Amino acid sequence: MKKLLLLFALFAVALSATASPTERWLDPECFAVNRAPMRTSFIVFPTASEAVPENDYTRSPFYRTLNGEWAFLRAERPGTEPEGFFRTGYDDSSWGVMPVPGIWELNGYGDPVYVNVGYAWRGNFRNDPPHVPDTENHVGSYRRTFDVPAGWAGKQVTLSVGSATSNVYVWINGRFVGYSEDSKLAAQFDVTKYLRPGENLVALQIYRWSDGTYLEDQDFWRLSGIARSVELVARDRAHLEDVRVTTALDADYRDAVLAVETRTTPQVKSLALTLRDAAGVEVASGTLKPRDGAASAELDVAGPAKWSAGEPNLYTLEIAVSDGRRVTETVTQCVGFRSVEIRGGQLLVNGQPVLIKGADRHEMDPLKGYAVSRERMIEDIRIMKELNINAVRTCHYPNDPQWYDLCDRYGLYVVDEANVESHGMGYGESTLAKNPAYAKAHVERSSRMVLRDKNHPSVIVWSLGNEAGMGPNFEASYRWVKEYDASRPVQYEQAIGYKTEEGSPYTDIVCPMYWDYGRCREYCESNPDKPLIQCEYAHAMGNSLGGFDLYWDLVRKYPAYQGGFIWDFVDQGLAHYEPDGRVSFRYGGDFNDYDATDNSFNCNGIVAPDRTWHPHAREVQRQYQSVWTEPVALEQGRVGVYNENFFRSLENCELEWQVVADGRTVRQGRVSDLDVAPQQRREYALGFSAADFPAGAGEVLVNVAYRLKNSEPLLDAGFAVARQQFVVRGYDFGAHFGSDTVSEGTVRVSRWERGTRVEGDRWTAFFSRDGFLSRYCTDGRELLAEGASLRPQFWRAPTENDLGAALDRRQGVWKNPEMKLESFEARQAEAGAVVTARYSLPGTGASLTLVYRIDGAGAMTVEERMEAGAEEAPHLFRFGMTMEMPARYDRIRYYGRGAHENYADRLSSADLGLYVQRVADQYHDEYVRPQESGTKCDVRWWQVLDSSGSGLEIVSDAPFSASALPYSTAALDVSNFPPQQHSGPLQPDGRTHVNFELRQSGLGCVDSWGRLPEERYRLPYGDYTFRFRLKPVVK
Repeated sequence: MKKLLLLFALFAVALSATASPTERWLDPECFAVNRAPMRTSFIVFPTASEAVPENDYTRSPFYRTLNGEWAFLRAERPGTEPEGFFRTGYDDSSWGVMPVPGIWELNGYGDPVYVNVGYAWRGNFRNDPPHVPDTENHVGSYRRTFDVPAGWAGKQVTLSVGSATSNVYVWINGRFVGYSEDSKLAAQFDVTKYLRPGENLVALQIYRWSDGTYLEDQDFWRLSGIARSVELVARDRAHLEDVRVTTALDADYRDAVLAVETRTTPQVKSLALTLRDAAGVEVASGTLKPRDGAASAELDVAGPAKWSAGEPNLYTLEIAVSDGRRVTETVTQCVGFRSVEIRGGQLLVNGQPVLIKGADRHEMDPLKGYAVSRERMIEDIRIMKELNINAVRTCHYPNDPQWYDLCDRYGLYVVDEANVESHGMGYGESTLAKNPAYAKAHVERSSRMVLRDKNHPSVIVWSLGNEAGMGPNFEASYRWVKEYDASRPVQYEQAIGYKTEEGSPYTDIVCPMYWDYGRCREYCESNPDKPLIQCEYAHAMGNSLGGFDLYWDLVRKYPAYQGGFIWDFVDQGLAHYEPDGRVSFRYGGDFNDYDATDNSFNCNGIVAPDRTWHPHAREVQRQYQSVWTEPVALEQGRVGVYNENFFRSLENCELEWQVVADGRTVRQGRVSDLDVAPQQRREYALGFSAADFPAGAGEVLVNVAYRLKNSEPLLDAGFAVARQQFVVRGYDFGAHFGSDTVSEGTVRVSRWERGTRVEGDRWTAFFSRDGFLSRYCTDGRELLAEGASLRPQFWRAPTENDLGAALDRRQGVWKNPEMKLESFEARQAEAGAVVTARYSLPGTGASLTLVYRIDGAGAMTVEERMEAGAEEAPHLFRFGMTMEMPARYDRIRYYGRGAHENYADRLSSADLGLYVQRVADQYHDEYVRPQESGTKCDVRWWQVLDSSGSGLEIVSDAPFSASALPYSTAALDVSNFPPQQHSGPLQPDGRTHVNFELRQSGLGCVDSWGRLPEERYRLPYGDYTFRFRLKPVVK
């Protein structure tokens, strides 16, 4: 089998080499000329003592980087590139420079283009594979010199171009070396015969588009250039060409066999294998004697520590290569002993049905685009660990080799995806999955990914590509991968519904996109024989992830449903600094007005482009946590602790608890020794009882947090890996709302030409002729901004999900509804005054009544009551009130859910508490586009205060939600403005905008292009009554 695969690879290269140079970039069957066969990623070192098991070539003397500034010239289209630029005598003194790695469009050469579906030329040129447009098909020419060290004489030298979009031609010293397509895998060439002692010239040429572009229609920025390192490696003629490492566990998942297969050059006489554990202790060894360049061995390893995302135990395999006289080089490979299988309709890792708490991740940096540094990769993994993410899908292409090393080391399950997406060609008869001309390219892209990444324990599933239709080309790709590597499942989303009568034979996992809760439940109850792991779900665009907990209720209920990958990890916005230094994140359409665009649809992240957490990241963190507390007898302080981990105990965690009465901690403690095995429960007494609750306490809560006792890789000691909150005694809204003593005092009602004044000795309220409260002053402090009023509010600034469902248009009648005053009455009453204003809303058919009961201290008990008309009307975004206060009221103090913003369907991570915050911090600036932000739910009371602690308090007879922002709803409503709005340029308008409501619509997360929040979280047209009290706070 292996010989056949090698012959296949050599045949493909030979076939490609027959195409003429002028046809290569338009020939779908020519994707390589003189390109070296793909091999496992490894770095070579002189000796084992110098070797490091990482793809860090800077630490080996056999490597030389060609990163840095290159001479660069961009031609407008094919045929206009500089003639003979690759020759040694060519004068490039007038050229510009380009960093390598570096993206053209982010270095002054062209504009970034973003489209979701369709190619970068969408709408301007028609699809005609393999032909691509000449216009705008820029051609970049690169030149630089380098010196060949004298010590490299007699060695084989390879040039590696880590990632070139969309293709790359290579010349050395004026001689053509080779050609490569596939933008996300390295192009490597043997350049030995082209080099000379001393100074040498390397020249590259890259086309923005080629025939291969039709297979690279991913949902991300369409950029050009070199995204990964370019380097030279010099090796002895006796060297290791490739190594394959496979681990097999016995039936009890205890002992293991390590299979090692090697391919070498003819000069190699022997290879010494040494397997070492994490402490450097030798646990197995062997010697190989290659025959015809091939050798293999199996090493028995008793009871190795197993690799998993939770316990990423690694061993190091050292391979010392000898030519019979000396060791010519040493290669190391990380080895993780683990098994992957599908059995009983579940995906098993080391025999356990792990939960995939995943995220999709594009390689994207807000400053450098596709060029992502090792430091940024580590930052991403640190955030994933903090958010309890344990799996990543490399959407939609193989990542930088360093990423897999880091996933091996720190522990992430990886679905490794081939660089195949032809979404723009559709899924019908035009799909490239059925196009014979692209058959070899499909198999080539999948096979090269597998050949490169085969040794990584983190890779547990191969993915054949994304949104590229289905047909014979994917059948062939599946067969190749399964025949080469039977140790891992293979998935492809488009294969789920293909040949269903045969059991959908070309995907081992049911890996759909954006199945809703009902569809997931239906599948799980159908007695499935394949696991359900959504390759994309919970579309995290803008202020989103409402209802995320509903997915995980299902995952934890049904064994067949093992999780999924949130779309996606990080917003793809590109950083732009405003004149005042604030950052905006640019998205599609921001760079010119003629390229196709899908606007902000590339910003769907759990985190912002600069890796700031979005508020909904907290919801991910809570739902993905793996330690859960179950109440047993809370009033006696007894709880159960469930360890959802499959491979690690809780020995490095301690349980920290607090008893909180009416927002204040009254008792706290910790359980330092948690002896809970994986997948087990155990009861603990926390150390309190009801006797510890203060006399007269209202609401009593118990907070628990599980913190690391000792630091772990990327996580500090004390980090909370899980949290929960329990209500022991609930809040009595009715009692609190009715408990305020009505203040006695003289209340006067007077009528004026411009309205009605209600006043007491130290306060004044004025109702304008439209019936609304337009002045509210106490002790000389104005509580309403000049010209403002307290008004009903039915609208919110649409979120990205709202816009995707066209709710800004479908519910637009509630944006600024006409409110026709039908009657107004103000009268003195026994305990103050009563003001009643009745309105009709002609655009909706509803009627609305506002009743204010004002006591002697100026406190107002208000009832907002809407009665629906007989005719249907659209849903509401919210039912409540809004007002503007002077900007000096710049802080909030409240008892409700926090500390981050939360919504009716996104509450699980927002714990009840007493919070003090600044108004300036309430809007989440990292949303790329302005939208609804800052709401806090289940509020018991809400205060908006100035620096002295004076201001206004709002309470209600039921849980309500509220926000206080430096921006108006209208300013955050992008439907009020031309396209291409950003949060960065927003400027406070000198007012504090207070919204508070009985209810606000949820956010939803099933998708961002039509799905509404679950019905229970919507506000259908109907009758609503909101009762609240406004009470001045005077310090």
